Amino acid sequence: MTSSEDRHFPAPLASAMAVRLDHVGVDGVDFEPFTTFLTADETTDWFRAWTGNRELSGDEFRVFGQDGTGGYAAFWLVRPDQPLTEQPVVFLGSEGETGVVARDLGAFLWLLAAGVGPWEAATSHDPEPGWTPHPNRDLTAIAAQFAPDHRASAAAVIEQATGEFPDFDDTLMNLCR
Repeated sequence: MTSSEDRHFPAPLASAMAVRLDHVGVDGVDFEPFTTFLTADETTDWFRAWTGNRELSGDEFRVFGQDGTGGYAAFWLVRPDQPLTEQPVVFLGSEGETGVVARDLGAFLWLLAAGVGPWEAATSHDPEPGWTPHPNRDLTAIAAQFAPDHRASAAAVIEQATGEFPDFDDTLMNLCR
């Protein structure tokens, strides 16, 4: 990711992140989007710090947001020869939480529309006490516009993602030093 074009979000993600920016801190979802992807150098620095492994690069990730503690949401570039929009969305938390939260961008849009962010999806087995998701009308309209064929509940999105990539946590833990 060296050119400035590589840092721009695809239109569906840009639309959803603009709506999310308007809702940070008011909807109970702990997700703060960026306006562009982190640079390759920033991503590599983060991934090396996260894993403790100075031999790695962050080339397999395109980071586009964070939670309040600094955990990152990113595309995981694991599907060779597939566009960014077809790559899974993952969460790597500041306390070691990990999870594949959506199979692709379309599914991620429906997750956000349902009122669930990356942290909530990755930690769905242990949500904050009393937290309930609140669907967002604007994000639902964006998901319907850009990904009508991906419509699913948040639980289905998470289940499909974790079912397709059950070894994500083990894969990452094997990279840690």
